[in-house]
Amino acid sequence: MFGINDIPKFLLAFFLVLPLISILHEAGHVLFAWLMGAKNIRVVVGSGKPVLNIGIIEIRQYYFWYGFCTFENIERKEKLANILIFSGGALFNLLSTIAVILLVENEILEAGLLTYQFTYFSMYYVFFALLPMLYPGGNYSDGKMILELLRNKEEVIRERTYRVKKKTEEEKWQVLDHHNKLIETFDKEENAMEKAREVAHEHRPSRIINSKGKEVQNYPRIPL
Repeated sequence: MFGINDIPKFLLAFFLVLPLISILHEAGHVLFAWLMGAKNIRVVVGSGKPVLNIGIIEIRQYYFWYGFCTFENIERKEKLANILIFSGGALFNLLSTIAVILLVENEILEAGLLTYQFTYFSMYYVFFALLPMLYPGGNYSDGKMILELLRNKEEVIRERTYRVKKKTEEEKWQVLDHHNKLIETFDKEENAMEKAREVAHEHRPSRIINSKGKEVQNYPRIPL
């Protein structure tokens, strides 16, 4: 039964152990994304307002809650490359758990509260990362992405390109989809760009090309 004496143990897990496990999880995604040619990799630890940036790592106000990584769409777009990226987080959590268990069994580390909490919550991370489910906001869990890819539903990684183009004769701005079909027409470029961002974000992985032919936004699938 959970008692008063367990509160400090809970706080230790919540404020120290869980963030460490989260960082290891994102490191697994990042390693495979980097190996597959991803650019502009960012790791976000926590939620809320950003408070500190260390290299590619952004630490947010509530550093103990949530985490994800972002990167521009990878060079290698085949199924296996994406399976490796989305399984990397759970793989790192599993390997780090095995490493801690072996270190304890060989008396290199002392068995205690920290090692227990680390192994327990690492396996918790592995389970929920690989559970195939759809999160609020349209994100797939890592397990859901892997399952869809194993089912050969490669549309989940097929990049879509949305374009904002000016129709000179009418002085209108058009948003075109990846089949070059019209989505909507606007009087102002900024309104067209806003619509393009909305559609591209909903149909990740995707990118937006402006009227000059330059990529202005990139929306990869986000490993969580």
